[in-house]
Amino acid sequence: MIERGMHCENLGPKGARERFLEGEPVEDGVRSLILSSWKRCRLMGVSPDPSDPPYWEDLDLAGPLLHAAEPVLDRLQAMFSGSRANVGLADRRGAVLSRRFGVASLAHDLPASHSMPGFVFSEQYAGTNGIALALAERRLCQVYGAEHFSERSQANACWGMPIRDPLSGHIEGVLALGCPRLEASPATSTVMRNAAHAIERRLLERSTEHERSLLRAYLDAWHQLNSGGTPGANYRIEEEDLLQSGLGRHDRMLLQEGAAELISSAQRASAMVVLSDGRHVTLLSRPLTSPSGVAGFVVEANLPLDLPWQHHGLSPAFRDSTPLLATPPAVRATATPPSQPQPLPVPVPAAARTDGLVLVGDPSVGRLAVAARRRLELLAQANARIGTTLDVNRTAWELAEVAVPLLADFVTIDLPEAVLRGDESADPRTDLYRTVVHGIRDDCPFYPVGERVDLRPSTPHMRCLDSMQAVLEPDLRTAIGWLAQNFEHTDRLLAQNVHSLISAPLLARGVVLGIATFYRSQESAPFGEDDLSLAQELAARAALCVDNARRYTREHATVLTLQRSLLPHSLPEQSTVELAYRYLPAESSVGGDWFDVIPLAGTRVALLVGDVVGHGLHAAATMGQLRTAARNFAELDLAPDEVLTHLDNLVGRLEGGDCGREPLIGATCLYAIYDPTTQLCSMARAGHPPPAVVGGDGSVAFPDVPAGLPLGLGGLPFETVEIHLPEDSSLVLYTDGLIEDRHRDIDQDLARLRRALAHPGRAPEETCDAIMETVAPRHPADDIALLVARTHALPPHQIATWNLPADPACVSDVRAAAIHQLADWGLEEVAFAAELLLSEMVTNSVRYGGEPIRVRLIHDRSLICEVYDGSSTSPRLRQAASTDEGGRGLFLVAQLAQAWGTRYTADGKVIWAEFTLAPTDAALSARLNRAVHAA
Repeated sequence: MIERGMHCENLGPKGARERFLEGEPVEDGVRSLILSSWKRCRLMGVSPDPSDPPYWEDLDLAGPLLHAAEPVLDRLQAMFSGSRANVGLADRRGAVLSRRFGVASLAHDLPASHSMPGFVFSEQYAGTNGIALALAERRLCQVYGAEHFSERSQANACWGMPIRDPLSGHIEGVLALGCPRLEASPATSTVMRNAAHAIERRLLERSTEHERSLLRAYLDAWHQLNSGGTPGANYRIEEEDLLQSGLGRHDRMLLQEGAAELISSAQRASAMVVLSDGRHVTLLSRPLTSPSGVAGFVVEANLPLDLPWQHHGLSPAFRDSTPLLATPPAVRATATPPSQPQPLPVPVPAAARTDGLVLVGDPSVGRLAVAARRRLELLAQANARIGTTLDVNRTAWELAEVAVPLLADFVTIDLPEAVLRGDESADPRTDLYRTVVHGIRDDCPFYPVGERVDLRPSTPHMRCLDSMQAVLEPDLRTAIGWLAQNFEHTDRLLAQNVHSLISAPLLARGVVLGIATFYRSQESAPFGEDDLSLAQELAARAALCVDNARRYTREHATVLTLQRSLLPHSLPEQSTVELAYRYLPAESSVGGDWFDVIPLAGTRVALLVGDVVGHGLHAAATMGQLRTAARNFAELDLAPDEVLTHLDNLVGRLEGGDCGREPLIGATCLYAIYDPTTQLCSMARAGHPPPAVVGGDGSVAFPDVPAGLPLGLGGLPFETVEIHLPEDSSLVLYTDGLIEDRHRDIDQDLARLRRALAHPGRAPEETCDAIMETVAPRHPADDIALLVARTHALPPHQIATWNLPADPACVSDVRAAAIHQLADWGLEEVAFAAELLLSEMVTNSVRYGGEPIRVRLIHDRSLICEVYDGSSTSPRLRQAASTDEGGRGLFLVAQLAQAWGTRYTADGKVIWAEFTLAPTDAALSARLNRAVHAA
């Protein structure tokens, strides 16, 4: 930054400042924290003209900050001796307490505001400078040349480093250094950090000296009271007495935590502590003042005499409980009377107890110790309660629930819409939506959940995104950037006594996920530095959980999209069954459940459900492979057991094929074929739950279909079973996710399924709705695939059958009969093609097949011609040579028919061909069918 300012001044901050003061937008050329400071200065009405900041006389020149800093300031003055450096110390308001100069003449050469204490350099009075920026950003900051808001400081470079109270973490002041900009050195930042840390160490030494002074006063008082000796004699009564008491580490921690609570209350009090073995210890606190005037509190314990003491030679203070109930003379004279009614001590029999010192200290330090312990407890709760699910919204709510009321009174969380979908936001600053509003009450007027949040750059929310650090606003009444977001809205919040906030970025793995903002209101103390660190730690932990949930959401959506793309998008149109289906993915992870409906030759239909073991992308991809393979095997018109055998072989090859492939544990499947001409359904299953059959009268049965082994295990054959399905029966196929749940018994689920199905006359859609409402788990751990098919029988008048002898003379007879039948069905337009096709097919059966020979015409959505014969030899389509006398029959069949094929039966084969009916023919056919039924 220094080099850029020196060599590119006109193009960098100087040009940016000029454009900013002229009201032009500034996008680059200046650091974001400087630009944010300029914007705040403009909102506060700070003038860039060279004028002195205000002068305050109420300086604490005898306070601990200046006392601790003076030796460090002297060393800095010696370090910068001979240079034009100006070292200063400011208090937490930005008022300068002391100055040191590298050259003594600077005290006279510099203007009064830069040479005398008392002038205030906070941002609202002096604009952008080192002291102001250190107070605003709460970290080491450098302001160089034209980055200053005031015209007077354009030739200077300055640094500001916050000085914190080591115990409370609060900023007590700022160590500042200024010099001509051409004399600035990059090493100055390191010097400033080391100097500030030296001042903080001296502040800590002063606090610990207070504790030691109190302990000496306590020991001297007890020595006078019990031994009559000289104060300060060789007498020890410290934590080692607790170690000698025989108490375990956990019990000692309980006593020390209780003592810290009493000291932090800053009054006479008592408390009962229950030890791990059930015995009780009474803690008593009372005020104590050292001879040097240091005030504090001492906490003593009444310990049971039956503890297994490790040493019998205890200090004299443990001999009797009576002295502890009275204040020692040296203490009584200086003790401050309690400001509140003191609780009565718990009566303790003197013969049953002994006494000992637990803790001595300053109430302010005690409060810090209690607060630190509670912060650790809050972080422990956050580890246990945030990230219990892989849902982005729920994880954000868990952060808010942990923080309220232990850290904040209200919490709002804003996430980009892309993060809610599982993606990364291209620009989280312009894509934020209010995701969580949670607090101690519901009437606070924050932006509601679901509303788009447009934030101004000056708000602490946007500043935390710019710096990637949490931003603290201890007093919202003076937070100009926050107020300017929406004056009407912020006025309503201030009216509800919302007085301070912390905005923390949700940042994980380099991805900005949103903003968490913590608010305090009413009687809660304003946020401090420790709260800032705690909020940032909470946000960082929650961000990792949100990012895990986001990544899971993205992967889950990807797998779900893949799976849905591999499932049927619509069911085929056919008249043999009325269909409905449902598919419900698992909440935690997508599995490999699938279903399919495959039209077969002869108006038959294949119904299929399956389940790949496992979850995730691999299961979904495997499901797609098995479904594709099942359709291909179905096209071969194989029996159900043969289809399952082929699938079993395929799964076995998938398991052992690729060395780098994730192993496939197995899959289950149920395959059924329904024939509306015979109302028979043949089915086989491979480790799959049995189907349910609902009769037209509402009766429910689970057919006894041999289970078979799951696909991929091999070794045993599958078995096909045939059942009769009267018209208007329903066949219900499902996967195990419907009836298997770790919280429910499978027999109870089957009984619940039976009750849900036992309703006659239901349409398949109604059946699906009833099953999903009453049987399906509310939070499924596995996918659920459900397929319901209500059967229809093909009317006899739509089927024509002729049995033929193996005589070529019968070909002409069957052609004439077919022409007559087609005329009756009103299909004269396809009669010529059907006659020619039948002639070729029957001639082939007579010549190459054997009896019995049977011809069947089926009139449905299409016209289907079937020729049965007793031969298992399948005809083969080939390209006949010009000199061949035969070999053109199947070529004609393939040209005339929409589709043709061969399927095998138990006693031969069937050659079939299908004609597509024109819309007009289909409409006429439908009218004829309705007329026949009406007759």
